[in-house]
Amino acid sequence: MAKITLKNLRHSYFPEPKGPQDYALKEVDLDWQDGGAYALLGPSGCGKSTLLNIISGLLVPSEGQILFDGQDVTKLPPDQRNIAQVFQFPVIYDTMTVRENLAFPLKNRGVDPATIEKRVAEIAEMLEVTDMLDRKAAGLSPDNKQKISMGRGLVRDDVNVVMFDEPLTVIDPHLKWKLRTKLKELHQRVSHTMIYVTHDQTEALTFADQVVVMQLGEVVQIGTPEELFERPAHTFVGHFIGSPGMNVLPAEVKDGQAYFEGQPVTLEGPIASDVPGTVEIGIRPEFVSLAETGIPATVSRVADVGRHTVVEAMVGAHKVAAIQNGPAPQKGDKVHLHFTPEQTRLYADGWIASEPAQKESAA
Repeated sequence: MAKITLKNLRHSYFPEPKGPQDYALKEVDLDWQDGGAYALLGPSGCGKSTLLNIISGLLVPSEGQILFDGQDVTKLPPDQRNIAQVFQFPVIYDTMTVRENLAFPLKNRGVDPATIEKRVAEIAEMLEVTDMLDRKAAGLSPDNKQKISMGRGLVRDDVNVVMFDEPLTVIDPHLKWKLRTKLKELHQRVSHTMIYVTHDQTEALTFADQVVVMQLGEVVQIGTPEELFERPAHTFVGHFIGSPGMNVLPAEVKDGQAYFEGQPVTLEGPIASDVPGTVEIGIRPEFVSLAETGIPATVSRVADVGRHTVVEAMVGAHKVAAIQNGPAPQKGDKVHLHFTPEQTRLYADGWIASEPAQKESAA
Protein backbone atom coordinates (compact mmCIF):
# COMPACT_ATOMS: atom_id res chain seq x y z
CA MET A 1 0.00 0.00 0.00
CA ALA A 2 1.15 3.54 -0.61
CA LYS A 3 0.36 7.19 -0.20
CA ILE A 4 -0.08 8.62 -3.72
CA THR A 5 0.87 12.23 -4.42
CA LEU A 6 0.17 14.05 -7.68
CA LYS A 7 2.18 17.28 -8.05
CA ASN A 8 1.51 19.96 -10.70
CA LEU A 9 0.18 17.28 -13.04
CA ARG A 10 -0.91 18.26 -16.55
CA HIS A 11 -1.36 16.26 -19.71
CA SER A 12 -1.99 17.06 -23.36
CA TYR A 13 -2.30 14.67 -26.27
CA PHE A 14 -0.92 17.43 -28.53
CA PRO A 15 2.88 17.54 -28.96
CA GLU A 16 2.88 21.33 -28.63
CA PRO A 17 -0.18 22.50 -26.67
CA LYS A 18 -1.01 26.16 -27.27
CA GLY A 19 -3.21 26.82 -24.26
CA PRO A 20 -5.51 25.35 -21.57
CA GLN A 21 -7.97 24.17 -24.23
CA ASP A 22 -5.32 21.72 -25.52
CA TYR A 23 -4.94 19.94 -22.17
CA ALA A 24 -7.03 16.84 -21.42
CA LEU A 25 -5.85 17.16 -17.83
CA LYS A 26 -5.34 20.62 -16.36
CA GLU A 27 -3.19 21.18 -13.30
CA VAL A 28 -3.92 18.58 -10.63
CA ASP A 29 -2.47 18.45 -7.11
CA LEU A 30 -3.73 15.61 -4.94
CA ASP A 31 -2.73 13.52 -1.93
CA TRP A 32 -4.32 10.10 -1.51
CA GLN A 33 -3.58 8.56 1.86
CA ASP A 34 -2.33 5.02 2.36
CA GLY A 35 -5.26 2.61 2.70
CA GLY A 36 -7.97 5.07 1.60
CA ALA A 37 -10.92 4.38 -0.69
CA TYR A 38 -11.21 7.04 -3.40
CA ALA A 39 -13.42 7.60 -6.43
CA LEU A 40 -12.79 9.64 -9.56
CA LEU A 41 -16.23 10.82 -10.64
CA GLY A 42 -17.25 12.75 -13.72
CA PRO A 43 -18.86 12.51 -17.16
CA SER A 44 -17.20 10.95 -20.21
CA GLY A 45 -14.32 13.08 -21.45
CA CYS A 46 -13.65 14.84 -18.13
CA GLY A 47 -10.11 13.42 -17.79
CA LYS A 48 -10.63 10.71 -15.19
CA SER A 49 -9.37 7.83 -17.38
CA THR A 50 -6.39 9.94 -18.46
CA LEU A 51 -5.56 10.48 -14.80
CA LEU A 52 -5.94 6.78 -14.02
CA ASN A 53 -3.65 5.84 -16.92
CA ILE A 54 -1.02 8.30 -15.68
CA ILE A 55 -1.12 6.80 -12.17
CA SER A 56 -0.86 3.27 -13.59
CA GLY A 57 2.07 4.17 -15.89
CA LEU A 58 0.28 3.65 -19.19
CA LEU A 59 0.76 7.40 -19.87
CA VAL A 60 3.66 9.70 -19.02
CA PRO A 61 2.24 13.13 -18.13
CA SER A 62 3.25 16.20 -20.10
CA GLU A 63 4.14 17.95 -16.84
CA GLY A 64 4.34 17.15 -13.15
CA GLN A 65 5.15 14.20 -10.92
CA ILE A 66 3.57 11.06 -9.47
CA LEU A 67 4.96 9.94 -6.10
CA PHE A 68 4.33 6.64 -4.32
CA ASP A 69 5.30 7.08 -0.65
CA GLY A 70 7.54 9.98 -1.68
CA GLN A 71 9.30 8.04 -4.45
CA ASP A 72 9.07 9.59 -7.93
CA VAL A 73 7.52 6.97 -10.25
CA THR A 74 6.56 9.39 -13.05
CA LYS A 75 8.60 7.60 -15.71
CA LEU A 76 8.44 4.07 -14.34
CA PRO A 77 6.53 1.52 -16.47
CA PRO A 78 3.45 -0.21 -15.01
CA ASP A 79 5.30 -3.39 -14.04
CA GLN A 80 7.62 -1.39 -11.76
CA ARG A 81 4.84 0.45 -9.92
CA ASN A 82 3.49 -2.59 -8.09
CA ILE A 83 -0.17 -1.91 -8.86
CA ALA A 84 -3.23 -4.02 -9.62
CA GLN A 85 -5.92 -2.91 -12.04
CA VAL A 86 -9.48 -4.13 -12.63
CA PHE A 87 -10.92 -3.11 -15.99
CA GLN A 88 -14.38 -2.44 -17.36
CA PHE A 89 -14.49 -5.89 -18.94
CA PRO A 90 -13.41 -9.00 -16.98
CA VAL A 91 -9.77 -9.97 -17.56
CA ILE A 92 -9.62 -13.69 -16.82
CA TYR A 93 -8.47 -16.88 -18.54
CA ASP A 94 -11.50 -18.87 -19.69
CA THR A 95 -9.52 -22.11 -20.02
CA MET A 96 -8.41 -21.95 -16.38
CA THR A 97 -10.45 -22.78 -13.33
CA VAL A 98 -11.48 -20.06 -10.89
CA ARG A 99 -8.78 -21.30 -8.52
CA GLU A 100 -6.12 -21.09 -11.22
CA ASN A 101 -7.25 -17.59 -12.21
CA LEU A 102 -7.00 -16.31 -8.65
CA ALA A 103 -3.65 -17.98 -8.12
CA PHE A 104 -2.09 -16.74 -11.37
CA PRO A 105 -0.85 -13.28 -10.17
CA LEU A 106 0.86 -14.97 -7.20
CA LYS A 107 2.33 -17.85 -9.23
CA ASN A 108 3.66 -15.33 -11.71
CA ARG A 109 5.65 -13.71 -8.89
CA GLY A 110 7.06 -16.96 -7.50
CA VAL A 111 5.01 -17.04 -4.30
CA ASP A 112 5.23 -20.37 -2.47
CA PRO A 113 2.34 -22.85 -2.93
CA ALA A 114 1.19 -22.76 0.71
CA THR A 115 0.81 -18.96 0.67
CA ILE A 116 -0.97 -19.14 -2.68
CA GLU A 117 -3.45 -21.67 -1.36
CA LYS A 118 -4.13 -19.56 1.72
CA ARG A 119 -4.61 -16.29 -0.20
CA VAL A 120 -6.84 -17.89 -2.84
CA ALA A 121 -9.04 -19.39 -0.11
CA GLU A 122 -9.30 -16.02 1.68
CA ILE A 123 -10.23 -14.08 -1.46
CA ALA A 124 -12.67 -16.76 -2.61
CA GLU A 125 -14.43 -16.60 0.76
CA MET A 126 -14.62 -12.79 0.63
CA LEU A 127 -16.07 -12.91 -2.89
CA GLU A 128 -18.41 -15.81 -2.05
CA VAL A 129 -17.06 -18.01 -4.87
CA THR A 130 -15.59 -20.86 -2.80
CA ASP A 131 -18.10 -23.33 -4.25
CA MET A 132 -16.95 -22.60 -7.81
CA LEU A 133 -13.17 -22.73 -7.32
CA ASP A 134 -12.79 -25.82 -9.48
CA ARG A 135 -15.11 -24.69 -12.28
CA LYS A 136 -13.79 -23.44 -15.59
CA ALA A 137 -14.08 -19.66 -15.86
CA ALA A 138 -15.65 -19.94 -19.33
CA GLY A 139 -18.93 -21.16 -17.83
CA LEU A 140 -19.38 -18.34 -15.31
CA SER A 141 -22.02 -15.62 -15.50
CA PRO A 142 -20.80 -12.06 -16.30
CA ASP A 143 -21.08 -10.90 -12.69
CA ASN A 144 -19.11 -13.90 -11.42
CA LYS A 145 -16.46 -13.33 -14.08
CA GLN A 146 -16.09 -9.76 -12.87
CA LYS A 147 -15.88 -11.03 -9.29
CA ILE A 148 -12.93 -13.22 -10.35
CA SER A 149 -11.37 -10.28 -12.16
CA MET A 150 -11.66 -8.26 -8.94
CA GLY A 151 -10.20 -11.17 -7.00
CA ARG A 152 -7.16 -11.25 -9.26
CA GLY A 153 -6.57 -7.61 -8.39
CA LEU A 154 -7.02 -8.20 -4.66
CA VAL A 155 -5.19 -11.49 -4.17
CA ARG A 156 -1.78 -9.86 -3.81
CA ASP A 157 -1.21 -8.25 -0.43
CA ASP A 158 1.90 -6.30 -1.51
CA VAL A 159 0.41 -3.88 -4.04
CA ASN A 160 0.75 -0.10 -3.74
CA VAL A 161 -2.76 0.54 -5.08
CA VAL A 162 -5.71 -1.30 -6.62
CA MET A 163 -7.42 0.66 -9.40
CA PHE A 164 -10.90 -0.01 -10.76
CA ASP A 165 -11.79 1.42 -14.18
CA GLU A 166 -15.63 1.42 -14.47
CA PRO A 167 -15.72 -2.22 -13.26
CA LEU A 168 -19.53 -2.57 -13.09
CA THR A 169 -20.43 -1.25 -16.55
CA VAL A 170 -21.16 -4.69 -18.01
CA ILE A 171 -23.01 -5.98 -14.94
CA ASP A 172 -26.80 -6.30 -14.97
CA PRO A 173 -28.39 -3.43 -12.99
CA HIS A 174 -30.02 -5.71 -10.41
CA LEU A 175 -26.60 -7.21 -9.56
CA LYS A 176 -24.68 -3.93 -9.36
CA TRP A 177 -25.83 -3.08 -5.84
CA LYS A 178 -24.57 -6.45 -4.59
CA LEU A 179 -21.11 -6.04 -6.12
CA ARG A 180 -20.87 -2.43 -4.92
CA THR A 181 -21.60 -3.59 -1.38
CA LYS A 182 -19.12 -6.43 -1.72
CA LEU A 183 -16.38 -4.11 -2.96
CA LYS A 184 -16.87 -1.74 -0.01
CA GLU A 185 -16.72 -4.70 2.35
CA LEU A 186 -13.54 -5.96 0.68
CA HIS A 187 -11.85 -2.60 1.13
CA GLN A 188 -12.69 -2.59 4.82
CA ARG A 189 -11.18 -6.06 5.17
CA VAL A 190 -8.01 -5.77 3.07
CA SER A 191 -7.26 -2.04 3.63
CA HIS A 192 -5.55 -1.53 0.27
CA THR A 193 -5.40 1.94 -1.23
CA MET A 194 -8.16 1.81 -3.84
CA ILE A 195 -9.09 4.21 -6.65
CA TYR A 196 -12.42 3.70 -8.40
CA VAL A 197 -13.17 5.46 -11.70
CA THR A 198 -16.82 5.93 -12.67
CA HIS A 199 -19.36 8.28 -14.21
CA ASP A 200 -22.06 6.82 -11.91
CA GLN A 201 -22.64 8.92 -8.80
CA THR A 202 -24.25 6.01 -6.93
CA GLU A 203 -21.17 3.83 -7.42
CA ALA A 204 -18.81 6.61 -6.35
CA LEU A 205 -20.78 7.71 -3.30
CA THR A 206 -21.40 4.19 -1.98
CA PHE A 207 -17.79 3.03 -2.43
CA ALA A 208 -15.53 5.95 -1.59
CA ASP A 209 -14.51 7.69 1.61
CA GLN A 210 -13.37 10.64 -0.54
CA VAL A 211 -14.72 11.50 -4.00
CA VAL A 212 -12.76 13.53 -6.55
CA VAL A 213 -15.24 15.23 -8.90
CA MET A 214 -13.82 16.17 -12.31
CA GLN A 215 -15.05 18.34 -15.16
CA LEU A 216 -13.24 19.34 -18.37
CA GLY A 217 -9.88 18.12 -17.09
CA GLU A 218 -10.15 19.91 -13.75
CA VAL A 219 -10.76 18.74 -10.20
CA VAL A 220 -13.71 20.87 -9.07
CA GLN A 221 -14.18 19.40 -5.59
CA ILE A 222 -12.80 16.71 -3.29
CA GLY A 223 -14.83 15.59 -0.32
CA THR A 224 -16.87 12.98 1.45
CA PRO A 225 -20.23 12.06 -0.11
CA GLU A 226 -21.90 14.14 2.60
CA GLU A 227 -19.74 17.20 1.89
CA LEU A 228 -20.42 17.01 -1.85
CA PHE A 229 -24.15 16.86 -1.25
CA GLU A 230 -24.38 19.37 1.59
CA ARG A 231 -22.14 22.12 0.20
CA PRO A 232 -21.16 21.83 -3.48
CA ALA A 233 -18.14 24.02 -4.20
CA HIS A 234 -19.15 24.35 -7.85
CA THR A 235 -22.50 24.38 -9.64
CA PHE A 236 -21.35 21.35 -11.67
CA VAL A 237 -21.01 19.30 -8.47
CA GLY A 238 -24.47 20.35 -7.35
CA HIS A 239 -25.98 19.49 -10.73
CA PHE A 240 -24.07 16.21 -11.23
CA ILE A 241 -24.65 14.79 -7.74
CA GLY A 242 -28.21 14.34 -6.54
CA SER A 243 -31.44 13.26 -8.17
CA PRO A 244 -32.78 15.67 -9.14
CA GLY A 245 -29.67 17.83 -9.09
CA MET A 246 -29.30 21.23 -7.48
CA ASN A 247 -31.40 24.10 -8.79
CA VAL A 248 -29.05 26.63 -10.39
CA LEU A 249 -30.92 29.92 -10.86
CA PRO A 250 -29.89 33.25 -12.39
CA ALA A 251 -29.31 35.94 -9.79
CA GLU A 252 -28.47 39.57 -9.25
CA VAL A 253 -26.56 41.07 -6.35
CA LYS A 254 -27.32 44.59 -5.15
CA ASP A 255 -25.87 46.10 -1.98
CA GLY A 256 -24.92 42.68 -0.64
CA GLN A 257 -28.39 41.20 -1.23
CA ALA A 258 -29.11 38.39 -3.73
CA TYR A 259 -32.22 38.52 -5.91
CA PHE A 260 -33.93 35.88 -8.07
CA GLU A 261 -36.51 37.17 -10.56
CA GLY A 262 -36.69 40.40 -8.57
CA GLN A 263 -37.36 38.56 -5.27
CA PRO A 264 -34.85 38.91 -2.39
CA VAL A 265 -33.30 35.58 -1.37
CA THR A 266 -31.69 34.98 2.01
CA LEU A 267 -28.38 33.13 1.65
CA GLU A 268 -26.42 30.87 4.00
CA GLY A 269 -24.30 33.86 5.06
CA PRO A 270 -22.48 36.90 3.72
CA ILE A 271 -21.47 37.21 0.08
CA ALA A 272 -17.75 37.28 -0.67
CA SER A 273 -16.65 40.89 -1.19
CA ASP A 274 -15.81 40.50 -4.89
CA VAL A 275 -18.22 38.53 -7.08
CA PRO A 276 -17.32 39.22 -10.72
CA GLY A 277 -18.85 37.32 -13.62
CA THR A 278 -22.14 35.47 -13.86
CA VAL A 279 -23.85 35.03 -10.50
CA GLU A 280 -26.32 32.26 -9.71
CA ILE A 281 -28.20 30.92 -6.73
CA GLY A 282 -27.84 27.23 -5.93
CA ILE A 283 -30.27 25.29 -3.77
CA ARG A 284 -31.03 21.59 -3.70
CA PRO A 285 -34.66 20.48 -4.24
CA GLU A 286 -34.60 18.89 -0.78
CA PHE A 287 -34.43 22.39 0.70
CA VAL A 288 -37.18 24.02 -1.39
CA SER A 289 -40.62 23.89 0.23
CA LEU A 290 -44.11 25.11 -0.57
CA ALA A 291 -45.24 27.80 1.85
CA GLU A 292 -47.90 30.44 2.47
CA THR A 293 -45.48 33.18 1.51
CA GLY A 294 -42.33 33.29 -0.58
CA ILE A 295 -41.43 33.40 -4.26
CA PRO A 296 -44.59 33.16 -6.44
CA ALA A 297 -44.53 30.21 -8.86
CA THR A 298 -46.79 28.05 -11.03
CA VAL A 299 -46.62 24.25 -10.84
CA SER A 300 -45.60 22.82 -14.23
CA ARG A 301 -45.09 19.14 -13.37
CA VAL A 302 -45.64 16.72 -10.48
CA ALA A 303 -43.84 13.36 -10.35
CA ASP A 304 -44.50 10.74 -7.68
CA VAL A 305 -41.27 8.76 -7.33
CA GLY A 306 -42.43 6.58 -4.44
CA ARG A 307 -40.54 7.88 -1.44
CA HIS A 308 -41.53 11.46 -2.19
CA THR A 309 -42.95 13.76 -4.85
CA VAL A 310 -40.87 15.96 -7.11
CA VAL A 311 -42.68 19.22 -7.86
CA GLU A 312 -41.43 21.40 -10.69
CA ALA A 313 -42.63 25.02 -10.65
CA MET A 314 -41.97 27.92 -13.00
CA VAL A 315 -40.78 31.27 -11.72
CA GLY A 316 -40.93 33.42 -14.83
CA ALA A 317 -39.04 31.38 -17.44
CA HIS A 318 -37.05 29.40 -14.86
CA LYS A 319 -37.85 25.94 -13.53
CA VAL A 320 -37.38 25.20 -9.82
CA ALA A 321 -37.57 21.64 -8.49
CA ALA A 322 -38.79 20.89 -4.97
CA ILE A 323 -38.97 17.56 -3.15
CA GLN A 324 -42.16 17.23 -1.13
CA ASN A 325 -43.44 14.71 1.39
CA GLY A 326 -47.16 14.42 1.93
CA PRO A 327 -49.91 16.03 -0.19
CA ALA A 328 -48.69 17.57 -3.45
CA PRO A 329 -50.17 20.36 -5.57
CA GLN A 330 -51.60 19.86 -9.04
CA LYS A 331 -50.20 21.03 -12.34
CA GLY A 332 -51.22 24.66 -12.89
CA ASP A 333 -51.58 25.48 -9.18
CA LYS A 334 -50.24 28.82 -7.95
CA VAL A 335 -47.79 28.29 -5.09
CA HIS A 336 -45.08 30.08 -3.11
CA LEU A 337 -41.55 28.69 -2.79
CA HIS A 338 -39.46 28.95 0.36
CA PHE A 339 -35.68 28.39 0.21
CA THR A 340 -34.06 27.13 3.43
CA PRO A 341 -31.56 29.96 4.07
CA GLU A 342 -28.67 27.90 5.45
CA GLN A 343 -28.81 25.69 2.32
CA THR A 344 -29.06 28.55 -0.20
CA ARG A 345 -25.78 29.68 -1.75
CA LEU A 346 -24.43 32.16 -4.24
CA TYR A 347 -22.11 31.09 -7.06
CA ALA A 348 -19.99 33.32 -9.31
CA ASP A 349 -18.84 31.84 -12.64
CA GLY A 350 -19.74 28.45 -11.21
CA TRP A 351 -17.70 28.71 -7.99
CA ILE A 352 -19.21 29.23 -4.55
CA ALA A 353 -19.17 32.91 -3.54
CA SER A 354 -21.16 32.94 -0.30
CA GLU A 355 -19.87 32.07 3.15
CA PRO A 356 -21.52 30.04 5.92
CA ALA A 357 -23.07 32.12 8.67
CA GLN A 358 -20.83 32.34 11.72
CA LYS A 359 -22.24 30.36 14.63
CA GLU A 360 -22.49 32.33 17.82
CA SER A 361 -20.28 30.99 20.57
CA ALA A 362 -21.92 29.94 23.81
CA ALA A 363 -21.82 32.61 26.51
